[in-house]
Order: sequence, then structure tokens, then C-alpha cells
Amino acid sequence: MKRRSLFLGAVIMLSLSMILAACGGEKKSSGDAKGDSKVKLLTIATGGTGGTYYPLGGMMGKIIKDETGINADVITSGASSENMAILKDNKADIAFTQTDIVSYATKGELMFDGKKIDSLKGLGTLYPETIQIVTTKSDIKSVEDLKGKVVSVGAAGSGTRANAEQILEAYGMSFDDIKVRDLSFDDSTAGIQDGSIDAAFITAGTPTSAVEGLSATDTVSIVPIDADKADALIEKYPFYIKDEVPADTYKIKEAVPTIAVLSMLVVREDLPEDVVYKVTKAIYENTDKIKHSKAQFIKAESALNGMSIDLHPGAKKYFDEKGISQ
Repeated sequence: MKRRSLFLGAVIMLSLSMILAACGGEKKSSGDAKGDSKVKLLTIATGGTGGTYYPLGGMMGKIIKDETGINADVITSGASSENMAILKDNKADIAFTQTDIVSYATKGELMFDGKKIDSLKGLGTLYPETIQIVTTKSDIKSVEDLKGKVVSVGAAGSGTRANAEQILEAYGMSFDDIKVRDLSFDDSTAGIQDGSIDAAFITAGTPTSAVEGLSATDTVSIVPIDADKADALIEKYPFYIKDEVPADTYKIKEAVPTIAVLSMLVVREDLPEDVVYKVTKAIYENTDKIKHSKAQFIKAESALNGMSIDLHPGAKKYFDEKGISQ
């Protein structure tokens, strides 16, 4: 009996040791960061290697590592819309997107219809993604002049398409008033060049390479957004800000008023407050280390402009300390 008890005890001890070893041997991913202020790795979802998000993400990742000691793994993606799903699925901790796209995601609207994402919080906005209505036609001088014209409104399901629809709405128009083409930026400018389309909506940081290419062979015009229409759009859609396409961009002689959405950083809401605080501080207090043309726009003082979702408590703590509010 005693021998049997000893045997059973040994079996129980062995089982317990195996369970403890298994628990201790689990690899903790960045998706397990909830409640853990000792996060060792953050994954940043950016965009394609040829875009702006990817190089910025790499530079910010280095800043995060240097300033906080937390490693940052930068991954490529399909950018704004896809990044929201990546965060939802815990495949990243931080992501680049646009202020309008994350607004649609949290409300389950447009391309996120029926797929509302509740787990997203803002870290800060970065730089303008300017809405440019591009044409080479001399008879298109205003948004109203687009009536009856062949107009590219961006790829199907894109943020650009939503921008186009909202701007037309502000002018009492809709897609029914134009001949809609759903084209990428490159295909849009190629269509303008060969005459198959008359104008195109392009939402991107200026100067945009596709439009620069067009301006090398044709005289480009940017259609203005009137101030009162911009105000109405901002009131209805707070993710917009007033912007302009500067003089000499695409060889235009005078600055053209328009509106913009903003690129921004979004985080999962379950990231620890102290981690997001450190990351926010690291990025906005080391913008001089971001060697990119967009760095001039990345400032703590403007990081809440156009913010379309609630801030993460860690980011809010940083901006509160700086006396910055929306």
C-alpha cells in the first residue's frame, strides 16, 4: 500500500511539473500584451514597400527601440483598411491608417459595413493625405463643372471613393451626376493623359508621384474646394481638415484650397497604458530623427487635429502632460 502511494505521488508530481513547464514555455506574442507592462515586442502594420507608411514605420520602430527598449517589428500590408483588420485579429499592436478609414471601421460603415471594430484607439495623427481633384481640362474649374464628365473616384471600396462621394454631396451632387470610373491613381492619371477620363479624385500626400508624372507632359489643374463647403464637410465629418495644394506643386502657379484626411497611428485598446504612453512620447519627442519629407508635419502640437476616434489612455496621458487637447 505504501509503495502504491509513493508511486501515485510520483505520478502526480511528474504531471504537475509537466504542466508548469508547458505554461512556462509558452511564447508570449505581442497579442498577449493586455495587462502586461513588460511588453518586449510591438508589431507595427504599415503599407506596401513603395508607399510612405513602410519607411516611416521603420524609422518609428527604431525610435521606439532606442527610446523605450521595446523591440518593434515592422510588417507590410495593404495599408489603411487592411490594417484595421490586422489589429482586430491581434496580428499587430500599432498600425498606420487614415482618420476617415478608422472612423468607418469603428462605426461599421462603408467598406466595414456589418464588420464594426470596437478594439481601436488613437495614438496620434501624422500628416495630411490631401484630396486632389486633378484635371487637364480647361473647362473644369469647379466641382460643379464635373457634371456630365468622366471622373475617376478611386478604386472600389477605397477611402478616396468615399471622399469623392462626400465632396459631391456637399455640392448637392452625387455619382449619378458624373460618369464614374473606379481607377487606381496611376490608372487615373493615365486615363487623363490619354483622354479617356476628364478628372480624377486622388487622396494622397502631396506631391503625389502619379500626378507629378502627368504634370511632366500635360498642364495640370487642381479643382478647388470652396471654404464654405470645406466648413460644412468638417462639421459633418470631423476627420477632415482644411488643406491646400501648394503653389509650384505640379507646376501650378497659385496654391489651391482643398481638404484632407490625416494619416494616423492606431493601437489596440488592450495595450498597457504605460507602454502606449512611452511609445507616444518617443515618437512625438524625436521627430527630428525621422528622415522623411513628411516629418515636417509630425508634431505633438497638431497630433490631435482630425482625431476621429477616442485616444488610448496612454496617449491621452502624454498629450495631457503637454497641455494639448482636441
